[in-house]
Amino acid sequence: MRQAIAPRVRALLLLFVAVTGALLAGAVPVSAHAALTGSDPQQGAVVKEAPTQVSLTFSEKIAMSDGSVRVYDPKGKQVDTGKTSDLGGNAYGVKLHSGLPEGTFTVTYQAVSADSHPISGAFTFSVGAPSKTTAAVPEQTAGGGIVGGLYGFARYAAYAGFILLVGGAAFVLACWQRGAGIRPVQRLVVSGWLTLTAATLAMLLLRGSYTGSGEVGDIFDLTLLGTVLQTKAGAALVSRLLLLAAAALFIAVLFGAYARRDEAEEGSDGDGQDSETVAESPAHTDRDAHADSDAHGDGDAHGDGDGDSDAEPYADKKDLTFGLAIGGSVVAAGLAASWAMAEHASAGIQTGIAMPVDVMHLLAVATWLGGLAALLVALFRAPAEAPVEAAAVHRFSRVAFGSVLVLTATGVYQSWRQVGSWSALTGTSYGQLLLVKIGLVVVLVGIAWISRRWTARLADTPAESVASSASPASVASGALQHTDGARTDGARTDGARTAVVSGGGAKGASTTLEGSAPATEDEVMGSADSVDPGQDSEDPERAAQLARQRAAMATTREKRIRDADPGRRGLRRSVLAEAGVAVVLLAVTTALTVTEPGRTVEEAEAATSAAQQSDVAGDSGALALDIPFDTGSQDGKGVVRVDIDPARVGGNEMHVYVQRSNGRVFDIPEVKVAFTLKAKDIGPLPVVPDRIATGHWTAIGVQIPMAGNWEVAVTVRTSDIDQVTVTKNAQIG
Repeated sequence: MRQAIAPRVRALLLLFVAVTGALLAGAVPVSAHAALTGSDPQQGAVVKEAPTQVSLTFSEKIAMSDGSVRVYDPKGKQVDTGKTSDLGGNAYGVKLHSGLPEGTFTVTYQAVSADSHPISGAFTFSVGAPSKTTAAVPEQTAGGGIVGGLYGFARYAAYAGFILLVGGAAFVLACWQRGAGIRPVQRLVVSGWLTLTAATLAMLLLRGSYTGSGEVGDIFDLTLLGTVLQTKAGAALVSRLLLLAAAALFIAVLFGAYARRDEAEEGSDGDGQDSETVAESPAHTDRDAHADSDAHGDGDAHGDGDGDSDAEPYADKKDLTFGLAIGGSVVAAGLAASWAMAEHASAGIQTGIAMPVDVMHLLAVATWLGGLAALLVALFRAPAEAPVEAAAVHRFSRVAFGSVLVLTATGVYQSWRQVGSWSALTGTSYGQLLLVKIGLVVVLVGIAWISRRWTARLADTPAESVASSASPASVASGALQHTDGARTDGARTDGARTAVVSGGGAKGASTTLEGSAPATEDEVMGSADSVDPGQDSEDPERAAQLARQRAAMATTREKRIRDADPGRRGLRRSVLAEAGVAVVLLAVTTALTVTEPGRTVEEAEAATSAAQQSDVAGDSGALALDIPFDTGSQDGKGVVRVDIDPARVGGNEMHVYVQRSNGRVFDIPEVKVAFTLKAKDIGPLPVVPDRIATGHWTAIGVQIPMAGNWEVAVTVRTSDIDQVTVTKNAQIG
């Protein structure tokens, strides 16, 4: 018999796969976190003499090594010395050989930004006059391809593992200490540790190829791995692995000595009762540990001396709880810092404030969402005789509320720091993703409010239902299962879940098994009594059938006990909905970490615009227009730049550049330009430029017949069916 949780689990898994697929699809190409804001020579510039050096200026500090900047002549030959130098002020340069020919030169660059994300790009300039070039620009951007997709998946898995590890452990220590002995909760926390460890190792191996060639074959290159270990990101990943070793010790103590002390306290509280009595009273296990210690301290049942001796284990456990809380907090903060020291918080403004705030933000997310996952497991998978108490749910409700407050405060600061303006919030990819995240958080808080209402109605496990389900038939069936256990392979042997099978409470209930007719629990027990050991050994198929029936009846009884409280049913549904939204929220958060912050985008655009205006002012009338376009296809978004020189009446030289938002030029099938002077009803005057390099078209002798405010229309075609015409007005003449 399948459990009722299976369809819900399948639904969550499908949601996880769908979100992960969307994440991987969006991981190529990865957005840069540092942008090229200027260069010398400028992109598209035509200089009279060949420069001795090419310099590039970025929006923030980057990590560059020899070979990061390369310059190719019109024939595709590399003409730089290969030695990259730091010129100061976020500028970097590379020397060129002497005796360079005239024509169009191509500059490529690849580096790592201050927040550990790879960046790459290319542009052209000409000496004497533009020409055709055979220099090839790599189509794949840094951080893209298969390696980029794998790295993005590992990043998502690392966040998920961190949330389950930290949030699950916090839920046990702060809300439900008895949960340390519950096997499904243990599996949840251990799964979080394993996921985070595996993802961190994968990121460490992938890092060299991710920021370099992007080739799958370079994943296991030990030379690249050694280089990665010397970087900030590599140090953060190694620190995370060391902290995970400490976390493994923490888990061993939490689910070992700590859980055994809790079981010992329960055992001492049950002195004087035989095993059958304990089995008949599962509600006994629902008492809180503090209530147990108070009972020991009274000394009514064991005498004053025993009461004093029983108080010592409780004091020891309290000290152990305090020690685990302190140690766990230090390890959790260290794990969160391994992200803060290598991601967005480590670059930009106010890093001294941003990194501690980022640590608090991650811990609040983990406490809320990880605790939510632990509560979901406790509600659905905890044994019927040891369900999560209403007091534990109330405690988690308070902890979650505090986490949301911290999450809101730190999130507001981070949003201001990364976005900086309303225009960046709505006009950049980072801002739009942030709005999606805010919307998901609002939905999650709304569902959490519904959960709090169910929590207020929640009652402790209905002891009456549990007690009434234990009858003489239960004890007899428990003894029977104990007798049959050695010869029944399929029987459930999970403690009291196998030993106690409800009798009186399950009258009329039936279960349909494969190849058998429905049978009530009494019939199952009667059939079990009628089978002697000899017959059982001779008919293993019958023995297996009886074992399945016993297991099915035990499962039915557990579900009946769980469903006895309507508040608990409603809470399970709302918590399940919260978990589904949390999966999507985590995917959006992961996407934000690989998206260029809105503040950086606007600063880069402002710096580029200022550089262009300065260049235009020095060229006595040359005109440069930057026009964004979006054809609606997957790779159909970018900026087309139109340079007109000298932008006067008569013949002009026009250059058209097509580039992505990060400044990297790329090819498209076709570009057309048309000039219209609406005030004089002239035009459109079409111009079809010739392609001379990757993302670069030119036209000589473009005639402008009259001075005025001309409309420049550029038609961009990115595929056979995707094209768009964008326009911008400019004063010419």
